[in-house]
Amino acid sequence: MDRHDLVWNPWHGCHKYSEGCQNCYAFFLDKRYGRNTDEVARNKSGFDAPVKKDRNGEFKMPGGSNVRVCMSSDFFIEEADEWRKDAWDVIRARPDLMFSLLTKRAERISANLPDDWGDGWDNVTFAVSCENQKRLDERMPHLLALPAKHRWISLKPFIGEVKLDPYLADGKVEWVLAGGENYLGSRPLHYEWVKSAYESCKKYGVNFTFGQTGNVFVTDGKERRINDRTEQCVQALRTGFTLPAVDIEKEAQNIYDEKAAKKAAFEEKKKNK
Repeated sequence: MDRHDLVWNPWHGCHKYSEGCQNCYAFFLDKRYGRNTDEVARNKSGFDAPVKKDRNGEFKMPGGSNVRVCMSSDFFIEEADEWRKDAWDVIRARPDLMFSLLTKRAERISANLPDDWGDGWDNVTFAVSCENQKRLDERMPHLLALPAKHRWISLKPFIGEVKLDPYLADGKVEWVLAGGENYLGSRPLHYEWVKSAYESCKKYGVNFTFGQTGNVFVTDGKERRINDRTEQCVQALRTGFTLPAVDIEKEAQNIYDEKAAKKAAFEEKKKNK
């Protein structure tokens, strides 16, 4: 079965924690729907989503999927301390899924691992969000000190140049994701910053993905505004900053095809209402 990229939000709500949170999409979307993002609440209907089954007794989240956890919160936020044990139980029950735990609260990870963690679980990958050099230097020591089987770094939103070499040299980091910022007040991402991160990953054999340029991408000293999300992804792809290397035009067409398919599905759904 093909690998899927899924989302599991056992709780919702967060607090702005560092400069990378300035234009957080969760706050943007919650404001649109009249919700207070600073109120952290357990997701009653979706807390156990990874272990839910359909009428045929099959898991709704198919085996082999990558599950991004707490995309509208932080897995290690303080208010979730009382629910986290139950969340670990859910993760333990699905060894056939890969749970990706991205956090800005790196200093809280080690004290909030399950009792049977040992040297790490095969189905959990940890990541820290490092928007600039200050946060990279602050959070990476915590990530590298963890007993863990898998680790990656999120340079998203990428708002300041970083020097990755000291944190990649020991081979503990498997992947680096970079991406620019969206929504109102987006801060610029510079081409040179991405190139430097890419070159560091290439040097140490670490996978690298430049996922999107963000709304403001600076190349040759000039700001380019790219508001269309699809174009952000395509323009990022066309920099060639991908490890391992891919067929750029083929992947660009896949992005356009995916957008067209989503648009067609939306139109069909609207038509059948």
